Amino acid sequence: MAEAKSGAATVEVEALVNALPDPVFVVGPDMLVRAVNAATAKLLPALRQNDLLVRGLRAPDVLDAVDRVFKSGQTQAAIWIDRFPIERHFEIHLAPAELADERACVVALRDVTESRRIERMRSDFVANASHELRTPLASVLGFIETLQGPARNDEAAREKFLGIMAEQARRMARLVGDLLSLSRIEQNLHIRPSAAEDLRAIVSQIVDGLRALAKESGVEVRFAAGEPVVVLGDRDELLRLAENLIENAIKYGAPAPVDISVEAKDGQGMLTVRDHGPGIAAEHLPRLTERFYRVDTTASRAKGGTGLGLALVKHVVARHRGRMSIESEPGKGATFSVALPLADQGAG
Repeated sequence: MAEAKSGAATVEVEALVNALPDPVFVVGPDMLVRAVNAATAKLLPALRQNDLLVRGLRAPDVLDAVDRVFKSGQTQAAIWIDRFPIERHFEIHLAPAELADERACVVALRDVTESRRIERMRSDFVANASHELRTPLASVLGFIETLQGPARNDEAAREKFLGIMAEQARRMARLVGDLLSLSRIEQNLHIRPSAAEDLRAIVSQIVDGLRALAKESGVEVRFAAGEPVVVLGDRDELLRLAENLIENAIKYGAPAPVDISVEAKDGQGMLTVRDHGPGIAAEHLPRLTERFYRVDTTASRAKGGTGLGLALVKHVVARHRGRMSIESEPGKGATFSVALPLADQGAG
C-alpha cells in the first residue's frame, strides 16, 4: 500500500514539474533524481531520473546547496556558471518538499545570461557615454575660464578659443543626437516598418548632400542612376543608414574613390558602399558595430566621429529585418553591404 502511495506521489510530482516552463528537477535524500521536466532534460541531458545527481550535474556549489536544504530544511540559493559549449549564467533556487513519506529538494534553474549581458552592456554604455561627453565639456569649460581670465582682452586668443569651443559643442551635439536616435530605434526594434520606400532615391539624396564633403576630402563618389528599388522601411532611419555608411567611406577611405550601388537581388534591396582606402584589419571587423568602438580613436574624433555610426546602422538593419556584412583587408579598402526585404516580398 505504501509503495502504491509512493508511486502515485511520484507521478504527481512528475506531472507538476513537467507543467513548469523553466528547468526544474526534484532530488531525494539519497541524492537520486526523482523527477526531471522537459526543460531540464533539454538543458542537462546527462541528468536522468533515478540516477545520482552528481553524475548529471557537475556543479559543486549546487550540490552543496542541495545538501544544505536537507540538513537545514530551509530554502537555499546558488549561482552556477556553465562554460561549455558557451558561457551561461544560472540562478539556482532550492526548496524543501515532502514527497510521499520522504523529504525531497526541488531545484529550479533560471537562465540569467541575457540579463547579465544587457546589464554589462548598459554599464559599459553609460561609462563610455559619460567619458565621450566629459572630454569636450571639460575642454569648453577650460576655454571659458581662460576667456574670462587671462585672455579676456586678447582678441586673437578669443577668436581661436571660440572656434575650438564651437567645434567641441558641435561634437557634443552630434553625440547627443546619435544617442537619441539609437534610443528611438531600440524602442521600436520589435515593430517592423511597413512603408514602401525607394532605396535608390534615398541613397541619391544622401550622395547629393555629401558632395561638398567629398570634394573637400578629394574623394570621387561614383553612383549610377537606375530603376527604383522599393523596400519596406522607415524613411528617416534609411536616410541615417545611408548617410552613415557613405560618410564613413568618404572620411576614412579618402582620397580614394567611393563606389556605391543599389540593386534588387533575390528578393532583397541591396545597398553596397565600397571605399578603396587603407582597409581594416581582420581583428577589428567583428567589433565595428559595437557602440563607441573605434579602430583609431584619435582619427575618428578628429573627423567628427561619435563612435555610434555603425551601431546605428546595425540597429536600423535589425529593425528592418535585414542583413549587414562587412568585408575588408588592409590595403584593399572596405565594403559595407546591407540587404533589406523588397516591398513586394514583404507584402507576400
